[in-house]
This record gives sequence, C-alpha cells and structure tokens, in this order.
Amino acid sequence: MTPLDAAFLELEDAEPEVSMAIASIAVFAGPAPAVEEFAAHLAGRLPLIPRYRQKVRRVPLDLGPPVWVDDPDFALRHHLVRVALPAPGGDAELTALMGRVMAARLDRDRPLWRYWLVEGLADGRWALISQVHHCMVDGVSGTDLYGVVLDTGPTPRPPAAPTPAPLREPSAAALLVHAARDLLAQPLAVARDAAALLVHPGEGGRRVAALARGGTALLTSLWPTAPSSLTGPRHRPRHYAVARGRVDDVRAIRHRYGGTFNDVVLAAVTAGFRTLLRSRSEEPVRAAVRTLVPVSVRARGDEASRGNQVSLLLPQLPVEVDDPVERLAATVAELEACKAAHEAEAGLLITEMVRHEPYALVGRGVRWASRMSQRSVVTVATDVPGPRETLFGLGRELLEIIPYVPIGSTAQIGVSIMTYRGGLVVGLTGDESVEDLDVLARAIEDELRLLAAEP
Repeated sequence: MTPLDAAFLELEDAEPEVSMAIASIAVFAGPAPAVEEFAAHLAGRLPLIPRYRQKVRRVPLDLGPPVWVDDPDFALRHHLVRVALPAPGGDAELTALMGRVMAARLDRDRPLWRYWLVEGLADGRWALISQVHHCMVDGVSGTDLYGVVLDTGPTPRPPAAPTPAPLREPSAAALLVHAARDLLAQPLAVARDAAALLVHPGEGGRRVAALARGGTALLTSLWPTAPSSLTGPRHRPRHYAVARGRVDDVRAIRHRYGGTFNDVVLAAVTAGFRTLLRSRSEEPVRAAVRTLVPVSVRARGDEASRGNQVSLLLPQLPVEVDDPVERLAATVAELEACKAAHEAEAGLLITEMVRHEPYALVGRGVRWASRMSQRSVVTVATDVPGPRETLFGLGRELLEIIPYVPIGSTAQIGVSIMTYRGGLVVGLTGDESVEDLDVLARAIEDELRLLAAEP
C-alpha cells in the first residue's frame, strides 16, 4: 500500500467519528433484479477487481505500510446487502438511507467494500449504493469501477474467468522480514533519485523551486479560518442531501463569464455556503471557508489503475462577495492563484518524498497533519467526471449517479460533484448537527439557474 493510500486508514484510526469510505448511488430504471440475480452477476465481475477479494493487514510495529493480502474466508454474502425504501421512495428516503449507511465503518477484518441493493424507489426504479474505502480507490478509479461492474449495452457481457484460489495469508514474521528489507533498501532509492536529479539539474531545480513555493503556500493555508458554525466536533450518523444542475448550463456559464467547468460549479458551492451562513445569522466574511480541492495527477488513459493518485489545492471560497458574477470571477481568481503557487505540484512532490521515509514516521505525520488542519480546512469539494456513455445494470438503464465524499478533521460538510449523461449532481455530506443541509443544496441549484439565465 502506498503512503497516500495508507493515509486514509491513519485518518480513520485517529478519529473515532470518521469513516473514510467513499461512495455513490447509481439509480436505475426498473424493475429491480432479485438479490440472487445481482449476486450472480457481481460474482462474474469480481475476477476483474482483485482488490475486492483482499483485506488489509498492518505490519507489526508499523515497520512498513499496511499490505493487501488475499482473504481466505471471502464470501460475497458479506458484501451485498438488500434493503427497501419506505414509501414514497423519493430523495428524502434515499438520502436518509445514505446517511445511515455511510455513518458506519467498513469491517477491517474483511475486504473494505460493500454494495447495497436498494428497492422501492419511486417510479419503479432501484438503486445500487457502492461503498468502498478510500485506501482502495480515489474518485477517478472509483468511478471507473462502474465500467467493470456494469455494461455499455443492455446485454450483459459474459462472466470473467474464475478467480484463482487465494494465496496463503502471510505470517507476522513474514511481514516483518519483507518490511525490513524494504526499509533497508530506502537509502538506495533515495540515492537513485538524487543521482537522477544530478543528471538532469534543470529538472531538479524546477522541482525544488516548485516544492519551495508550493510548500510555502500549503503551510500558509494551515492558518486558522475565521470562526463560524461550519466547524466543530462531529457526531454520527450523517445527513446527506443532493443538488442537481445541467452540464449544458455550466458550459454556457463558463463560455459567457470565463473559468473552467469546475470553477463554475465551485462558485455555485460558494454561493451555497454564503446562503447557509446568512441563514444562520452569521456574516460571510473573507477567510471563513477554506476548502480542500483534490486534484487528480493520474496520467491520461490510466483511469483503470486502482489506488489514490491525487494532490490538492486549498482555496478560500469568496463567500464575502455578494454579486453572483463577481463571486464567480473571484472564485476563478482564487483557484488560479493556487495553481500559480504550485500547490498541487508541491503536494505531489511531498507524497513522492514520503515513500522513502520510515512508515512509522509517516503515520505519525498524517495524524499530526490532521490535527493541524482542524481549524484551517472547513470543507472538501471533489469534482469527478462520471462515465461518458450510458451504462446498464443487468439490462436496466443507469439513469443517474449521486456521489458521496467522507468528512474528517472538524469539517462538518463535504461536497462531491459528478456529471453523467448531461446531468450534474452535487452530493452533500453533513455531520449529524447539520440539520439545514438542504439550505445549501437549494442555494447551489439557485445559483446555477441564476448564472445560466441570460444577463
């Protein structure tokens, strides 16, 4: 397991009220399949996802990062749950179920994933909740799993070749020996990297400059935000809400006013937080809402590889700006400033550097960083493109994908953005104390409609 993947386990271990599973809800046209039918279908796809049959083992003394080992007792029944929504089976019932599902942690003694087959949605629809620990996938690779489990046409593909028998689980002594060997090899890896920089001094200088500038920007971003009700202790279970928009509207907005697709959606999220603060009788001031924006560093065409390949930006959302167009311009400027400061590049270089550090130090560093960010990061906002083509599950058309992002530190709200088939969906995760999450959702929708309207 890479240090970045392991960091999500460390974050979960450090905070008892946190579950670091990511998820999404796939909503299908009906009728719903029988659970036995779906289980047989899923069994035919599992050979294509080897990680789904592996569990996490920690190395004794934290001498190395956790490792993946085959689960000799793997059984699909432990990972597939059937539930039915109460009538009328609308958004309220579905989001309430999602909040309860995602409040519980996945069982570390088994592979870290679970699917929930949800029946009883309005209009004869059904849904599939995919719950996967963040140490296994990031947003891009997690979305790619839909292309493995589902089909691009109404006729399902034939099942994959059977999975080989699981390998014997390694002993604690074997894990220690392997970790010790890797630890002894780390100085050689550092020397190779240093030699490569000497051979290409220009590249080395560029990386050092980017690390210095971007690292300084990231450290500066650890300064506490202005006090507000958006941070504080977390409680279970979770609240969950959904906002919707149209891809064509976002494209029209960015062509009219500038910025990227993500800039426009993040500006709408900014308006949502401004409205939420004002509804709580709080003044939306500068530096009140710093958000962590994950940035994919995955090479083009590498979407199918698992694990986390992300860096980050830490922009301040300009909630203090009242005018919608000016607020969009301020959002664009803030994100451009983060990019110009090489924040994402510095984050990537830091994750590359910690690969050569003893894991015990890395784990402590992750927990320290979590404590340091408790007053500096108010929310997380992810933006992941969904599948580009219509997908089907057992011949049923996939209508919508609703994303979910976990919340950690003292952040009480998380924002997850996904597109699919011309639709834009924003999934909002809230702590149990955030009973007004719908205020944020409706304000995001209102802002997108307002910006899309002809000036």
